[in-house]
Amino acid sequence: MLVDLTVKEFLGKVAGSDPVPGGGSIAALNGAIASSLAAMVAGLTIGKKGYEEHEELMSYLCTVAQQQQALFVADVDRDSEAYNRVFDCFKLPKSTDEEKVVRSAAIQEATKQAALIPMQVAHRAFELMGIIADVARLGNRNAVTDACVAMMAARSSVLGALMNVRINLGSLKDRAFVEQMQAEADTLETAACAKEKELLDTVNQDLSV
Repeated sequence: MLVDLTVKEFLGKVAGSDPVPGGGSIAALNGAIASSLAAMVAGLTIGKKGYEEHEELMSYLCTVAQQQQALFVADVDRDSEAYNRVFDCFKLPKSTDEEKVVRSAAIQEATKQAALIPMQVAHRAFELMGIIADVARLGNRNAVTDACVAMMAARSSVLGALMNVRINLGSLKDRAFVEQMQAEADTLETAACAKEKELLDTVNQDLSV
């Protein structure tokens, strides 16, 4: 499992000549990092003087962020496994017409799954951005820049995952599926960039000297 490696070991594999772990796994990792930071900011708010009004909310958001972290961690391996399944399908025999049909169908199905997994990551990362916005707005002000880093990581998770969606869509013959996923990706990307900009603009203005 990739997630069981040390940080140095994982980075070494990313820098290696194998195609996995690649951008999709890194997009999921960014989601895990963003979730961790969101949980930290919420945790740093709980029990602190002046934040009593939001303590119950922060406790809830901390729990949700931790749950999201676990899902993103699983996605690090899920994305690489999806790529490997596509690669394995290309190794199927193609000596006869029947084998070619079976091989082509297998490639198409595996590629569709390889698009659906990063789309799930992108949606989850976008939902996380809402949690991050709340912990940045209502949480410990001393950790607001940590929330901003979380937001940037979440946006990278969304956009990186969507890149992996799009590259897989280019190989699919199901035009209705492709058009629906492309429209979904475009909408998510626009919304994610806007949400990040809203928070960063507000915080940068507050921090300006």
